[in-house]
Amino acid sequence: MNMLGTREAGPRQAYVIVCGNEKGGSGKTTTAMHLVVALLNAGHKVASIDLDSRQKSLTRYIENRKANNRRRGISLAVPDHFVLDRAIADSVAENETTELGQFQDILQQVERTHDFILIDTPGHDSYSMRLAHSMADTLVTPINDSYVDFDVLGQVDPATGEVIDISHYAKMVREARRHRRTVDNGLMDWVVVRNRLSHLTSRNNQSLSESLKDLSMRLGCRLADGISERVVFRELFPVGMTALDEMSSETLGSGPTLSHLSARQEVRSLLNMLKLPIDDQGRRRAQARRMWLDNASRPMEDLGIFAD
Repeated sequence: MNMLGTREAGPRQAYVIVCGNEKGGSGKTTTAMHLVVALLNAGHKVASIDLDSRQKSLTRYIENRKANNRRRGISLAVPDHFVLDRAIADSVAENETTELGQFQDILQQVERTHDFILIDTPGHDSYSMRLAHSMADTLVTPINDSYVDFDVLGQVDPATGEVIDISHYAKMVREARRHRRTVDNGLMDWVVVRNRLSHLTSRNNQSLSESLKDLSMRLGCRLADGISERVVFRELFPVGMTALDEMSSETLGSGPTLSHLSARQEVRSLLNMLKLPIDDQGRRRAQARRMWLDNASRPMEDLGIFAD
């Protein structure tokens, strides 16, 4: 990939997954870490990049995982992890240039040696954040299942629930997709993940679901159910574990509970909805998508898909 986030000709390049949202507290880092572990457990070589040079939540999660390995003498899989160091020059432009240079250096190290690159972005607009979105093969945008978080994607009429406008972040993603499509014919799969789903059906929940469906049609994104508000996810962070890891007294200090198993099922359901090229079926789907893009400009009769 070059500085514009576009793919260059040559050997294989890693599949890029970006977790992005301009609003904090949506479960973005928890979702990102579970994706990393799912890919590692499937036998893939994974690089993770933390662009949030202030919070470094994904970095802390992975550091906790390494510390747990040392403390308990276990071997939970970890990715090759990179974090952007925060630039502290007086000039904003100089800081962005420095951090962008770091980002490019990291990409050059991993883009042709790893199967997947997962990028966790900060909860604010920046050039590196926009660049990451423009190179995403799959963009995962977690939101809390409420109208408070819906605002990061669009605005609704409070009386009817009808979507009346899209947000700054949604417009940024739309432009990133257009840029990617124009420059290298790439197609981003945008998935909005509804985290902290309520198990209770209410009029507000039904209205929110309808608003999201309306918005997904406008934005060309898919909707997926994510993870619920479970204490277990907060308990797993300090030890760097996920619901996909083997849970035993050796790894957790105690046996798994029903909450652990429910959390694992939620994550597995989310992975199925994301349709990542993790297994053979996913890789075939990704290859078919690439073939379609490569031949999108050719007349259909030239593709040899019709019987004589």
